[in-house]
Amino acid sequence: MLCPDCSGKASSNQRTGGARRFLRIPGTATPVVTYTLIGINVFIYLLQLIPGLNLTAALLYSPYYSLAEFASAGAPYEPWRMVTSMFAHSPSSFLHILFNMFTLWMFGQALESMLGRAKFLALYFISGLAGSLGVLYFDLALGLEFNSVVGASGAIFGLMGAYLVILRHLGGNSTSLLVLLVINVVISFLPGSNLSWQAHVGGLIGGAVVGLIYARTRERSKKRLQLGLIACVVAVEIVAALAHAPIFVG
Repeated sequence: MLCPDCSGKASSNQRTGGARRFLRIPGTATPVVTYTLIGINVFIYLLQLIPGLNLTAALLYSPYYSLAEFASAGAPYEPWRMVTSMFAHSPSSFLHILFNMFTLWMFGQALESMLGRAKFLALYFISGLAGSLGVLYFDLALGLEFNSVVGASGAIFGLMGAYLVILRHLGGNSTSLLVLLVINVVISFLPGSNLSWQAHVGGLIGGAVVGLIYARTRERSKKRLQLGLIACVVAVEIVAALAHAPIFVG
């Protein structure tokens, strides 16, 4: 993932300063959730480097683990890997976690301050799960059931998608972010990039949907509507994630 342009981000923040103050929840000046997520990712990455621990294999996600159709052949059904894979990175590529954590640091600070800790955390996990769902359903369509992925890129693309949607709704200058996002998506499709465009596209869609909900329901009078819509998004994701559970295909 390409790193964001710091100067472009600052310009956007200046243009939306009033709106950010309106959205900001008291007590969220320090991006505690962002720092915690970075810390967890780095800690797990260091554990992945320990020989013999095989942590990467225990955390990675593949559609194979969501398809109970393979249970008769002794395949494990482990859909929780859709979440655990968000905290693992390629142990053979330091740049993988470096770029992801730098981008999380950039956008996490802005969004956590803007939305508040709880909403930001919800956005992160919804986006990450949407990224895994992108891997599941795109790979199923392409016949790549045994493709495996790790990384927080789905969640991070979701943060970028949400930030873009919120900026546009608040009248900020989102051109530089849009260009950055397009470049990253295009790179995901390049042969040999070794990037999961499926997770990137899935996370981007999930984050954009949540960002749209937050932007359209930011008034206090719409708090219940916002919670209801977010709950619906989570419910849809859970249903999609468990669509091939043993109870449905057995």
